[in-house]
Amino acid sequence: MLHGIFQRCKTGQFQLPKACGGLIEANGAKTHQNRLIYSTSKQLSAKDSVQTSEEKVGPFTRIIEAMGFTGPLKYSRWKIKVAALRMYTCCVEKTDYEEFFNRCQMPDTLNSWFLVAQLHVWMCLVRMKQEGRAGKYMCRYIVHCMWEDVEQRGKVMGINSVVLKQDLRSMVENFYAALFGYDEGILSDDHVLAAALWRNLFNRNCEDPRHLELLVEYVRKQVQHLDALSGEDLLLTGEVSWRPLVESNARSILKPLSPVYNDEGL
Repeated sequence: MLHGIFQRCKTGQFQLPKACGGLIEANGAKTHQNRLIYSTSKQLSAKDSVQTSEEKVGPFTRIIEAMGFTGPLKYSRWKIKVAALRMYTCCVEKTDYEEFFNRCQMPDTLNSWFLVAQLHVWMCLVRMKQEGRAGKYMCRYIVHCMWEDVEQRGKVMGINSVVLKQDLRSMVENFYAALFGYDEGILSDDHVLAAALWRNLFNRNCEDPRHLELLVEYVRKQVQHLDALSGEDLLLTGEVSWRPLVESNARSILKPLSPVYNDEGL
C-alpha cells in the first residue's frame, strides 16, 4: 500500500480523494459530529512553541501563493514529499496498535486503527507546522498519504466502492473536527484534552477514566518528545520515533530531573 503511495509521490500524482469516509459503519462503529464546548482556564503546555514567528516572503511569492500555487521552499519539494511519506509510515508502522486496543479496550477494527493513526498524524502535523512554509507544505502530503493508505486498505478489505466513497467522505469531516478538538486540548488543561480524546479516539465510549488519564499523559509526553527533535532532520528525513504507551518513568520528559550535588554542595 505504502509502495503505491511512494510511486505516486515520485511522479507527482498526489490527489486527495474527493470523497473520503463507510469504513466506520463497515466496522460497526458510530461517529458523532456534534461537539461539547468546555470552558476552562488556559494552561500553557509543551506546544507553546507552536507560536513561531511568520516566515518572511517576498511580494512575488505572496502573489503566487494567493493564486493557489506554492512558492519557493527551503528544500526541494521532492525531498519534502519523500520525508512526508516517511513520517506517515512511522505513524502506522512504529505504533503498537495491539497495545492500544488491549489497554484502552478498543475493538480491533479498521476504524479503531484509523482513530489511533489519526492521533499520531495530528501530533506530527502539530510539530511540522512549526517549521514555516516548508513544514506546512509537508503537512499537506502527510495527510495525502494518510487518505491514500486508508482508501487502499478499504479496497483490500473488499468494501463496496460506493460505501467506501461515502465512508471516506464522513472520515474526512470527522478528521478535521478531531484536529480542531485536539488543538484545543493541547493548548488547554488536561480536562479539555481528555474531553477531546473521549470524543474522537474513544467515540464517546469510555467508562474507565484511567484510560483517559493514560492517553492524556501519552499525548503530553509524545508532543514534547517530538518538540525536542530537530526540525531540519524532520524536513529532510521525516523519521520520528514514539515513546511507549506505558513506561515506568513516564514523566521524565515532562519534569526535568533535579540536579545531583556532592557532599560539598557542588
